[in-house]
Amino acid sequence: MTPLREHIRAELAMSVVPAVSAFAEKLAAEARRAPFGILFYGSSLRSGDLSGVLDFYVVLEQLEDWPRGPATRIANRLLPPNVEHHEMAVEGGVLRAKVAILSLSQFTRLTRGYSLDSSVWARFAQPVALVFARDEASTQRLIAAVGAAVATAAAWAARLGPEEGPPLAFWHELFARTYASELRVEKAGRAVSIVDAAPERFAAILVPALQTAGIETEQRADGSLRPLVSTAERRTALGAWWRRRLLAKPLNMARLAKAAFTFKGGADYIVWKIARHSGVEIRLSPWQRRHPILASGPVLWRLWRRGVLR
Repeated sequence: MTPLREHIRAELAMSVVPAVSAFAEKLAAEARRAPFGILFYGSSLRSGDLSGVLDFYVVLEQLEDWPRGPATRIANRLLPPNVEHHEMAVEGGVLRAKVAILSLSQFTRLTRGYSLDSSVWARFAQPVALVFARDEASTQRLIAAVGAAVATAAAWAARLGPEEGPPLAFWHELFARTYASELRVEKAGRAVSIVDAAPERFAAILVPALQTAGIETEQRADGSLRPLVSTAERRTALGAWWRRRLLAKPLNMARLAKAAFTFKGGADYIVWKIARHSGVEIRLSPWQRRHPILASGPVLWRLWRRGVLR
């Protein structure tokens, strides 16, 4: 097993609080067939604070394993993943979760960066816990996919980041670019906070990830790195990233509109999330709740004009 895979295996096995494990078991029980795995990531994993929205990815063998209708599965095939809002009662309150649903083949493709969509590999280059696994073979497949996400991210960081610098500088540059390309309501500085929440982890994982991506490095005595990337490779990467950034916000707007359509209470969840992160309250009319797709365009446009969505 490569150094990167060893690191990912240990990271996926990190312990989580019992409530998160119980939520994952509840999600697994909803599937018609046990998922390959359920991954837990995001701000709640970093901070341990469960008062916000938990983030789960349910990785299925086939989309048909999730009990939803044909139209929902078609939407997932066209623009993965589908996102749902789930809740679980616990002592003293209710846990909320954003749950992404996709198949292993979709997850593998998106973590390897084969598409113009950077959102999945950028998320799974961050710390992640495997909170449910069907069996050891499933665990190995998910280790490979998450490792691919980290290697993909590291390769972009080497080509888009400084020619030479401390390891964290490459990650800061990468996440600043990925967050800038998405349709986000989070406050400025979120990209930096992701890296600074686990600096030792990001510093340790960069060289193994670059090795997996086939990029050699020169390491200085002061700890700084110089990825051996040519000027032509950097120029090509900048052009490729420009295309991804051009497509990223329309993709995210389409996902946001799709989310309002593909799960119950989606419109209310979206406005709750916007209010939580930006402080901007949106009142939905009964018509907007009944017709979220038709209503989403004007609402998103107003938010964009007000600077809420960046």
